[in-house]
Amino acid sequence: MELRPAIGLFGIVLAAIAAQLNDAVLNIALSDVAGNIGLSNDTATWLQTLFITGQVLGMCSSPSLGIGFSFRRFALFAVFMNCFPALLMALGGSTGASVLILRFVEGVGSGFTIPLILTVALRSVPPAIRLYALAVYALTATITPNLATSFAALWIDGVQDWRFVFLQPLPWCAVAAACVWWGLPQEPPQYDRLRQFDWIGLCLVAASWGSLTIVFEQGDRLDWWNSALIVMLTALALVTLPMLVLWERVAPVPLFRFGLLARRNLLYPVVGLLVFLILALTASSVPLQFLTQTQGYKPLQAHEVTLTVALPQFVLLPLTAWILDHARVDARWINAAGYLLILVACFGAAHLTSSWNRDQFYVWELVQSVGFAFVVMPILMMATNALKPDEGPYGSALVNTPRAVAEGIGVWAMELIVRWRGGLHRDRIVDLIGQNRLTLEQLGLLPAGQPGGPDPTLVAINAEVARQTATLTAIDSYVLLGSLAVVLLIALALIPTRTYPPRIELAGN
Repeated sequence: MELRPAIGLFGIVLAAIAAQLNDAVLNIALSDVAGNIGLSNDTATWLQTLFITGQVLGMCSSPSLGIGFSFRRFALFAVFMNCFPALLMALGGSTGASVLILRFVEGVGSGFTIPLILTVALRSVPPAIRLYALAVYALTATITPNLATSFAALWIDGVQDWRFVFLQPLPWCAVAAACVWWGLPQEPPQYDRLRQFDWIGLCLVAASWGSLTIVFEQGDRLDWWNSALIVMLTALALVTLPMLVLWERVAPVPLFRFGLLARRNLLYPVVGLLVFLILALTASSVPLQFLTQTQGYKPLQAHEVTLTVALPQFVLLPLTAWILDHARVDARWINAAGYLLILVACFGAAHLTSSWNRDQFYVWELVQSVGFAFVVMPILMMATNALKPDEGPYGSALVNTPRAVAEGIGVWAMELIVRWRGGLHRDRIVDLIGQNRLTLEQLGLLPAGQPGGPDPTLVAINAEVARQTATLTAIDSYVLLGSLAVVLLIALALIPTRTYPPRIELAGN
């Protein structure tokens, strides 16, 4: 591969990492940022929801718009969309509705950026080194969610200035824009494709998948079916999803070619990557939530746990690419090994107690890090091998759009566990205390009578109940994550077929 296209691809990767950090860092530092810009807690939750909704729209339309405007121009525009809204929010002049609009625009820019990696890689990287280009793409899925805690700790607890949460992508995007401008060739735009752009399909995507992201993100806060908004959006999604599939079959220039999913080696990566990203997002948040609730950790104290997952990826992803580049190696076996490692990590972490601190998580997070690399790389190899060069934009849309939906489903899964299992555990613990109240009073562990004010002993008991509830909920979360790994193992055994390294599989193309 020549130097200039490689530099251009590197610029898009930097922009994609910055875009992902835009999302993840703000989610961790949300309460600090919301307080400083004058947003209530309920309004602040929409910052995350609108960003993900914007990502869905950007990811499905990015490949088609990239071809229409030329990838060089469109990539520079996407980088600008990641920077300009962030700069306006950092200046502090925007509040209320304007912040929500800017956050949505930023989400669209993030959605424009991420699919460009796969699209450009399929167009410009020769099969001989394509696996290593896929390893670079995999960084955006495995590293950025786990680096976010470190950046949030740096800006909130270290620098102690919330503005850097918004300013952090600017240096990344400046370097990315320079690399893209110098590295990517200026191809002639295809304005005919823009005149045939699938606006009906984009509206159906907004109505279906956009509605689903809002439902998953806001459903628990709005009490699900007791909310007219959630009921309306769910009904809208159920109606428009089949309409989207039918329309894309007849659209002149569709956003998706759902017929490609008839290929088993593309169907499995689309489904597998969706479920895996749910698994990865929830896995990175479980230890953080546990340490925050039981040990009172701040991001500055807890970020080393997620770094145990993130930093090894710089070595593990290229190493996995090198392993897969051997004809004797079956990618499905590497994929299965990854799921088994994640299962082992979940099993080990499920033995946690309320006395665990970050030191007890390191081993299991490291095992999980190896598993992530072994899962993502074979999935990407199967997907790209199943596509012809002219099918790259459609494959990129099919693979990337579920990434944004997966984040919303991951949030929903964690909230569901906390609400159902957490509530059940707390009720049972309080019920046991009530059943043994007389014994506890006689032992002096529970104050007798009905105190007029908050008794210190009751305050301590309530705190311990919260600690034990958080512990049991975290155990349930790891059991669910392990179950997802088993589901993916079953799908791996049933769906994909044997594939070879791109230098062999695509030698005749």
